[in-house]
Amino acid sequence: MKEKLTHAGGPWTLPVMTRLKLALALCLTAYTVHADEPKAPPVKKEEPKKEEKKDDKKSEAATSTGSVTIGGKAINYKATATTLPILKPDGKPSASVFYTSYVIEGAAEAERPVTFCFNGGPGSSSVWVHLGAFGPQRVNLPADGLTAPLPPGGWVPNEFSILDKTDLVFIDPVNTGFSQAEDPQKVNEFLGVREDIQAVGEFIRLWLTREKRWLSPKFIAGESYGGIRGGGLAEHLASRHRIYINGLIIVSGLLDYDTLVGTTLNDLPNIVSLPAMTAVAHYHKKLPADLQADRAKAIAESREYAFGEYAQVLLQGRLISKEKRAAAVAKLARLTGLAPKLIDDHDLYIDGGLFREMLLRDQGLVLGAYDARVTGRDGDKADDRPQIDPFMNVVGGIAAASMNAYLREVLKYEKDTPYEVLKPQPGWNHGQGNSFTSVNADLAKAMKGNPHLQVLALMGYSDLVTPPDNMLLSLRKLAIPDELRKNIHTADYEAGHMMYTNQADLKKMHTDITAFMDGCLKK
Repeated sequence: MKEKLTHAGGPWTLPVMTRLKLALALCLTAYTVHADEPKAPPVKKEEPKKEEKKDDKKSEAATSTGSVTIGGKAINYKATATTLPILKPDGKPSASVFYTSYVIEGAAEAERPVTFCFNGGPGSSSVWVHLGAFGPQRVNLPADGLTAPLPPGGWVPNEFSILDKTDLVFIDPVNTGFSQAEDPQKVNEFLGVREDIQAVGEFIRLWLTREKRWLSPKFIAGESYGGIRGGGLAEHLASRHRIYINGLIIVSGLLDYDTLVGTTLNDLPNIVSLPAMTAVAHYHKKLPADLQADRAKAIAESREYAFGEYAQVLLQGRLISKEKRAAAVAKLARLTGLAPKLIDDHDLYIDGGLFREMLLRDQGLVLGAYDARVTGRDGDKADDRPQIDPFMNVVGGIAAASMNAYLREVLKYEKDTPYEVLKPQPGWNHGQGNSFTSVNADLAKAMKGNPHLQVLALMGYSDLVTPPDNMLLSLRKLAIPDELRKNIHTADYEAGHMMYTNQADLKKMHTDITAFMDGCLKK
């Protein structure tokens, strides 16, 4: 049975967690309305053309100023909400991309870093890295990220914004937010792995050109599928535009789909999920006393088993001996908190859906997929997979209201068409033929071509959608010289996919990213 999940990183369709099949996952002029203006007299036929050309360059721009206190220091900034065109080879626009930028006032712009940020999906706007993690304002959530807030939502100053360290540009890829193709019939030209990378790359090139920021240090920060987009951009920007970035930040992301999509012969999803399941079982106090006493020890034991004996057991399939099968059942029960019979009945395959449904079955609770700390009741014990993701109750009800209000009331950007917070992209072109989508080779090529490029992967141990070991494995597999291994950095958090919904993790994120950027820019 399939469970359909959507989140800020995008839509995912999961038959079971380790058999993940990713379904990959605020029209009028917004600033000035000319409807009541008289028609220009015939002798001024040139004027509409000039105005059209001007609007094409800087259309629908809304600027405002603001201030946020970060680390006890007031940060004054200029915010711009507008669109940029994606240009075809003949210079004509093929799409318009909506973005919001925050630039520190009075700073030497050429010396100040700029970070291009986006969520994933595919099909997600940048709403959550914007109003959840990095921007100067954040959605007002409970501090622990565990309780559903009362709609309609709202925002508060983000004292953990990274605006004190870097200017920020939040990008909504084509067909999300207010971004759209010039010809709706040709929107598919942007809906694919490579198509998307090329479009976002063209946006970054044009933004740097118009804002005179080519000499600024440059970072990319992508969440979830944003890891695929970011890894591909690192190489594409360098090879196509000669734009060399200083750092890539991946938030709960992936580089290789084969770590998440299970098949008859691909057991990687089961392997990479096990340490996260152990961490979640520890959080819910379901492990044996010795493992419950030491979370780090529990995760280390789980990881060693997952990539050692468990991998071997899965490779043997049904030819495994009774003795080895019994030992594997006992070990998996120890590491997951699940009943041995349940594990045995499922042939040693524990997917995220089964784990989420069964870990707290005795309490009538199911776990969240994107943050398994969060629990809820789906009212159905007839199935062995959850019918809901309780974490969506924490974030899903206030994202659209908060973003739409923020755009119009704070950023002063007026537009009547819907702001597409999350828009499924069912026809996404993965373009890989008979293979899994991957940008692993792209990132390795980018790092070899730019030895100053550094990577920071942020991972939440309560994330059962893109569990930490999916990224750790991909990073281990990067085909780069040993001397470049020092350019790879990781940071882990207690919460899940959107770890920044937990204020303690959000604070740690600021510290980790600041230290990373300092290291990237150190001469």
